[in-house]
Amino acid sequence: MLESKYVDVSKLTFETTKKFRKYLKRLIELGGSDVHLKAGSVVRGRVHGEIIPLSSEVITRQEALTLAKELLRTRFDELVENKDIDFTYIYNEQIRFRGNLFFQINGISGVFRVIPTDIKSIDELGLPLTLHKITQIPRGLVLVTGVTGSGKSTTLAALIDEINSTRKEHIITIEDPVEFVHQDKKSIINQRNIGQDAKSFSRALKAALREDPDVILVGEMRDLETIEMALHAAETGHLVFSTLHTLDAKETINRIVSVFPPEEQNRIRMILASVLEAVISQRLVRKKSGGRIAAVELLLKTKRIESIIAEGRDLEITEAIEEGKIYGMQTFDQALLDLYKRGLIDMDTALENATSPSDMKLAIKGIVTSSAQEVQNVNVKLDDGIIDLKEEP
Repeated sequence: MLESKYVDVSKLTFETTKKFRKYLKRLIELGGSDVHLKAGSVVRGRVHGEIIPLSSEVITRQEALTLAKELLRTRFDELVENKDIDFTYIYNEQIRFRGNLFFQINGISGVFRVIPTDIKSIDELGLPLTLHKITQIPRGLVLVTGVTGSGKSTTLAALIDEINSTRKEHIITIEDPVEFVHQDKKSIINQRNIGQDAKSFSRALKAALREDPDVILVGEMRDLETIEMALHAAETGHLVFSTLHTLDAKETINRIVSVFPPEEQNRIRMILASVLEAVISQRLVRKKSGGRIAAVELLLKTKRIESIIAEGRDLEITEAIEEGKIYGMQTFDQALLDLYKRGLIDMDTALENATSPSDMKLAIKGIVTSSAQEVQNVNVKLDDGIIDLKEEP
């Protein structure tokens, strides 16, 4: 039996946990994504992108410490030694939380992100239809990028679930922690938790190559060794999915290359150009009807993209994506304009999130002017008697 130097588990009452579960329940009722707990402050939640209080009651320094002991039990030692820790908290059979506890100047703080058990499909999430084609790629590297809280894990879960439903493969996921739990369908899926099932991403990835995988999901490419191993796995015929905290495709490529020493960067560029199949960069934006939807930039592998990456012409990437719409590519601004055309977001949201607000304003003005002209043309035809509404089509 595991023992703790700092916690006597037999003396824990779990009363603080019962109290804390009320905040988790409140967040779920509001449709929020994260609970923020801080010693000496009220508990807050992120609901549709905004931080709001979940109660007026202040969590004391001692309560925060006790909660950490009750949630972690013998793993509390890891928090003391490392000053922060990732873990999974099971709320009920349908809902789990990805937790992170850490020390700060007033005591202990924590962030708990909702992980629904229900895995939504590409279509249910309103993601571009091109993502269906990405799940059919046999080998290579696919990156999902965006800031924290932009829905990267949800998109990855949808991609993996579609592969699981349509292909007979061996899928290995390496995550910190495991978020969405997949059941075997047509594929067999092994999911490994860093800390619990594996020591590190790079070590688990190295081991995965000896475990007959077809598809490997690496939760995050955090360091040089993990990035190099992921590139090697893609190079040797595996389909590798991973994430990066980058804003767009151009920054993603720069980030990967810049991790390596200058003398290695040309070699890495050549490998990346060869294996990179897609970059899915996303931002969550407010919907007119409430809630949020992903605006997605899509880079797909073409001869032109491959040459741009290999030759270090990164400034041309956005233009190449913009002109690659025929292949299913799109920039953020093209994605936002499409959401606006479909009536899912308003003009203010489109302008706030646009890479080039001035160009977006002109594009929207063009749509409005075009729509007005179409209405005018119809009215003219009606006045001239060209269109007979009683006539059968």
